[in-house]
Amino acid sequence: MGMRRGNEQDMTEAYFIGLMNSAGYRKKDIAKPLIGIVNSYTDVNPGHKPFAELVKYVREGIWAAGGTPGEFGVPAPCDGMAQGTGMHYVLPQRDLIAASVEAMVEAHGFDGLVFLGSCDKIIPGMLMAAAKLNLPALFLTAGAMLPYNEGGKVYCTSDLKEAIGKRKKGEIDEDTFDRWRTSMCSSAGTCSMYGTANTMGCFLEATGVAPFGSATMLYADGNKVRQARDVGERIVELVREGKRFSHFMTKAAFINGIKHVSASGGSTNAVLHTMAIAKVMGWDFTLKDFAAVQSSVPVVAKFKPSSGFSIDDFHRAGGVPAILSTIRDNLDLSVNLSFGGTLGEFLDRYKFAIDREVICPASAPLLPAGCFSIIFGNLAPLGAVVKKSGVVPEMYRHMGPAVVFNSEEEVRDYLLNKKVEPGSVLVVRYEGPKGGPGMRELSIPAAMLVGMGLHTSVAMITDGRFSGATRGPCVGHIAPEAWVGGPLALVNDGDIIDIDLENNSIELKVPADELAKRKAEVKRPARKLSGVQAAYRAGVGGAEQGAVWLYRDDWEA
Repeated sequence: MGMRRGNEQDMTEAYFIGLMNSAGYRKKDIAKPLIGIVNSYTDVNPGHKPFAELVKYVREGIWAAGGTPGEFGVPAPCDGMAQGTGMHYVLPQRDLIAASVEAMVEAHGFDGLVFLGSCDKIIPGMLMAAAKLNLPALFLTAGAMLPYNEGGKVYCTSDLKEAIGKRKKGEIDEDTFDRWRTSMCSSAGTCSMYGTANTMGCFLEATGVAPFGSATMLYADGNKVRQARDVGERIVELVREGKRFSHFMTKAAFINGIKHVSASGGSTNAVLHTMAIAKVMGWDFTLKDFAAVQSSVPVVAKFKPSSGFSIDDFHRAGGVPAILSTIRDNLDLSVNLSFGGTLGEFLDRYKFAIDREVICPASAPLLPAGCFSIIFGNLAPLGAVVKKSGVVPEMYRHMGPAVVFNSEEEVRDYLLNKKVEPGSVLVVRYEGPKGGPGMRELSIPAAMLVGMGLHTSVAMITDGRFSGATRGPCVGHIAPEAWVGGPLALVNDGDIIDIDLENNSIELKVPADELAKRKAEVKRPARKLSGVQAAYRAGVGGAEQGAVWLYRDDWEA
């Protein structure tokens, strides 16, 4: 594959051979395909804790197939734990993860890669690295968290966020709130909702670079161990067959993956991440292209918090293969799968017992044309993103007066301590990629609105992000962002904002001459930075292009 190290005939490789020997590798081990295992294990992220055990079985599979495993780690932030100030550091880590993988692999000369990752920024970062390196590569996720059952009702992490608003409203007492805090996140594994983690895990399956069933399966399922061994064996075969990442992650497969995201009611963050992957792959793929692809498929399923179904329900209903089977007429069935054959052959060979209460037939969809609204207007000239499938139909059109905040902290304080007037539009700005910096997700404020029962009367808009699990009329990724002079910086309290998800528009009802006057008077909030945050602000691109930082294609030579 052009990466081979340890050739005894090359005297200059003596140093490499000697140091590998000192690490316990024999000369005959070094002569085998050397497989890098990119392990994002950490014991402070439930979605990644299972990799401490799973990596052992991946190693077994690699050895059994005649390869040699070599494990190294990458950061694995938990978006939920980073809510608030820590969120400044989460999206930047997507590009840092990609760069750390690239640097380690290029330095050590691996022949193939197995990526062990589960969560919101880790899978996208690993995908970007796989695209940049273009070696044989396979992915394995840790599996889903056990859903929590109380009184015959299933709860998960998104319900815990909404519980903050319910407690504020007095709908639940302190004992219930405390019980939920300690019980709802009931095991290791990815949160049992259809947030970014599970959206991107399912994207891996839908594009053919991970085993089917791997993302939706419970972390404790015995088949997860078997999958780990299979992945270890298969990566050695791919190295010997010379099949690189780009053999499977073609543009057709990538588009299939976006269609799965849309048909299953996926995360708005998938917009950022797929745009970034396309950039690293070298494809011309714009936000309008994404809009056209996602709107070409019906929405046939919704999961928590947009419905009562958990990820475990998704798995038992047939998982990713069931969605792909349901929308097969919209897919390119000729794409290759990393475990052999084409997508069409796979769908023809397997008969799925699809639970149609969970996954609707394409002839009777939940929504006819995609789960997102990609909207444009004088408030978002370069676009913005809404998870339409998480919005109640009566809020598809909303017009109301702005209540303006210059940070997430300000809107949190307002929700906790002030009266939110029904009909208003909460505007949270200077939270974009540069402005935050880091494009924080306003997951908790959005969930508080739902918990307070305001998601049917109040909208929230921002140049930041929302969680994949956000529901309600929440418009994110507004571009250009306020920090770089986007129109969001010109909004005043009381200005009327018109959001129309049917016509994909967002308009600030203020005359152009008044906006020009305000533009001359805008002052950005003072935010002194250093370290990662300063570097990120200096280099990151706009949300409309995936908020790419280290993998921009316009660096000077």
